[in-house]
Amino acid sequence: MAVTIREREAGDRERLVELFHQLNVHEDNITGDRRTDRAAAEEALAEIEGRLAEKGGSFLVAELAGGVAGLLVLVYRTDSVYIREEHRPYALIRDLVVDDRQRRRGIGRALLDAAEKAAVAAGYRRLVLGVLDGNAAAEAAYARQGYRTYAHDLEKIIAPDES
Repeated sequence: MAVTIREREAGDRERLVELFHQLNVHEDNITGDRRTDRAAAEEALAEIEGRLAEKGGSFLVAELAGGVAGLLVLVYRTDSVYIREEHRPYALIRDLVVDDRQRRRGIGRALLDAAEKAAVAAGYRRLVLGVLDGNAAAEAAYARQGYRTYAHDLEKIIAPDES
């Protein structure tokens, strides 16, 4: 079956909420800090829609056998002034989700290819994405698509002084 990539449509909303819920559950298994209620997925979708309306980008969906099987959110950003000017503009893959039941069918690869084409068409030469520490499967999949490590974010949970 062929994967079709297209822009999000109004009728996709319920399926997109389901996919964001799957993402939250998956990431919570890695980090232990995600909300996994339906409201969190609905709020994530609303926040993304607002961001895209304000700043631009693309909300791509992957169709397989007539149903939405994945999504990718692409936003456009500008890096800090200490980065050389020609490298400052970049496209950021903010979210990429493939339905748990549809993995290993080329959906993620098709979404990444479409994001790259959209970024190039919009005039960007850098495409960036983030991977949670501990998500080795995603990191390996991105590496197969030509992505390389650029930076590592470090985190420390701190507690207020209780004295």
